[in-house]
Amino acid sequence: MAVFGRHPDALAWARGRLEGEFGGGALDGPAYDFDQTAYYEPTMGPGLRKQFFLFAGLIDPGRLAEVKRRTNALEDELARAGVYPEPRPVNLDPGALSLGKFLLATTKDQSHRVYLRDGVFAEVTLRYRDGAFEPWPWTYADYRQPAVLEFFREARSLYRRLLRDTHAGGDEYVHGQPDEGDAC
Repeated sequence: MAVFGRHPDALAWARGRLEGEFGGGALDGPAYDFDQTAYYEPTMGPGLRKQFFLFAGLIDPGRLAEVKRRTNALEDELARAGVYPEPRPVNLDPGALSLGKFLLATTKDQSHRVYLRDGVFAEVTLRYRDGAFEPWPWTYADYRQPAVLEFFREARSLYRRLLRDTHAGGDEYVHGQPDEGDAC
């Protein structure tokens, strides 16, 4: 889950609500200045901070659209509270991590995104190849940063251990996925 905004207490609120929905956090990425684009400033204000969270509970990736609709509802709930001057005090972007890729859920269609349902699309934002996650030409600038790529590498390692603990499978395949990522 990517979480960003400019108010530390709004980010803490979001973290608490997300843990209530999806379980405790398993891994936190480093918080960083989200200054790679000014796209969100009109609705969220300047000085945005962003952080990634990996939750310990495994969720079926088929639920990605449902999770995105739920996080949109949480965003709306905080906005309706009227505590912050911005119309969108927090942005919650769920994704689905597998051994071979990271999918990002969005409500914005583009040529490289696939429609899931209920107005939600998914894009393969990162792929795992040769021992590392790498971006595509359409990958957002902040997902290209070394610290973010390192977070996803660590998240993949943790995810792999969670899969092994949950599904006592062999070393070659875990949960039906090749050890080094998806094969084409």
